[in-house]
Order: sequence, then structure tokens, then C-alpha cells
Amino acid sequence: MPDSRRTDLVLLLVAIVWGSSYLSAKTATVAIPVLAILFARYVISALACVALVAARREPRRCTRDEIRFGSLLGVTQAAVLVLETYGVAHTSAANAGLIISLTIVLTPLLDRTGRRGGLPPRFFAAAGVCVLAVGLLMSGSGLRTPGAGELLMLVAAVVRAVHVVLVGRLTAGRDLRPLHLTTVQTVVGSALFVVPAVGHLPVLIQTDAMTWAQLVYLALFCSVFAFLAQTWAVQRTSASRASLLLGTEPVWAVVIGIGLGGERLTVLAALGAVLMVAGTYWGQAIERAHRAATTKAKTVCRTTTPTSA
Repeated sequence: MPDSRRTDLVLLLVAIVWGSSYLSAKTATVAIPVLAILFARYVISALACVALVAARREPRRCTRDEIRFGSLLGVTQAAVLVLETYGVAHTSAANAGLIISLTIVLTPLLDRTGRRGGLPPRFFAAAGVCVLAVGLLMSGSGLRTPGAGELLMLVAAVVRAVHVVLVGRLTAGRDLRPLHLTTVQTVVGSALFVVPAVGHLPVLIQTDAMTWAQLVYLALFCSVFAFLAQTWAVQRTSASRASLLLGTEPVWAVVIGIGLGGERLTVLAALGAVLMVAGTYWGQAIERAHRAATTKAKTVCRTTTPTSA
């Protein structure tokens, strides 16, 4: 199999895994409390990351920057997972996956680093399509007050966008190892949830094998595997191609939610799903083209600016 095809398949697998995480998390919340789910997910992830670090030949000790930035990102990532898990517990997995994809258009709005001028007006049109899509997804079978689950997922999309921007700003120009950075984040997350989850530990210990399998899946596949596989694949392809494949996550959330979870989309929600996917892809393409044009303009400016004698 050609390397390019293998890389594409890995990125697509990451998108499928992330898309499936909403149904897995929703199913787990039926059996055990959200805080117990998050604690177990973080502890399993941390143990796996520590084992991977110990197995590598490179220096195992985390640097000061990896500990400092990993701790901050661990807090923001924990906030994202709290909102997402509570949100998916009160809405459908399909809706959760679609609403969280707002991150794609929110991130460029928040990240102004190194960009000359504002985003093109077309980008805001794409963002408007996404906002309309969220309204349709929240409406269900008719106009109504948005539910707690949809609102939590909306806040989660904003916080996730903040987290993504922080990742970009904190790691830019620094020699930070992805595995070590992830290890610090998972350890910090485990520490954050140990006290809130302590009262739920008996329920967690006594839960059935199916729920434990879902927790292991969320930790090892949706967290550790997905991050490391994404990093490996992005290094072997273009950012545009990677974002295109990873952007199919909400599609898989709908497919898995309906196909395996037995969920249903009303006519309005289905229209919202179509608009959400179209709006995020449109906005992503506009932002990518704008970023490429800005980079090209900077390069031309540097090459044409006369140097002093």
C-alpha cells in the first residue's frame, strides 16, 4: 500500500474513532456518573502514556516547559471533557458530534496570531451557516428552548477552540515532545478528578464489563491512540489534507449514533446536520486559503525588501 494511502487511512480512522466517542461516552453515562467516567478515562490514559514513555529510548524525564505547558493544557482539556461528557449525557450522540464541530470555525476567530488583516467576509458567512445549523439541531422537531445538553456542547465547542489555540501558541517554536506533553496532561487530569470522583469509586469498581470496555476504549483509542496517530499522520501529509479527513468526525458521529445507537434525526435536525457539515467544510476551506495567501504574501515581502548595506 502506498505511504500516502496508508496515511489517509490512519487519519480517517482517527476521525471515525473520535466520531464514535460520543456514543461510547453517552452509553457509559447511563451506567456510572460523569465524574467517575472522566476519572477512569484519565487514569487509564495516564498509565498508558507513562508506559509508552518508559518504553522509549529517548530521555524519559519531562522538561520544565513540557511540565509547565502540559499542566496548563491539562486543565483546559479537562474542562473540555467535562462539558462534552455532561453535554452528551443530555443530548444525542449525533447532535453532540455535530455541535462540537463548531470548533472548526471558532478556532480561526479566536486565533489572531500572525494573521495580517481580518478573515474574508465569506468566512463569516460560513460561520453564520453553522450558527443556523446549531439552531436547527437544538430545535428538534420544532422551535423550543435549547436543552441543557445542546447548550453544554455549545460551550464545549468554545472551550475546545480556546484549548486548540493555546496548544498552537504554547508549542510554537518550542521543542516539546507530543508524548511527554500528553502524559503530563493525562496525569494532571487524573489529579483533578480524583477528589470529585472518590465518592463514586464503589460504583465504578462494581460496574459491568461492557461499561469498563467503553471506558478503556475512550481512554486508549479516543485519547492516546487518536492523538499519537494524528501526530504521526500529520507529519507525513499536508495540513490541508489532514484537516479535510479529520473534519469528517461529525459525519461519523451521526452515522454511528444512528446506526449503532438507534438515534433518529428529525427533518429539521437532519437539515441542521447537512448545514453544519457544509458550513464547517466551507469555513475550513476559506480559512486555509486565507492562511496560505497570508504566508505567501509574507514570503514575497521578505524576499523583495531591500537589505541595508
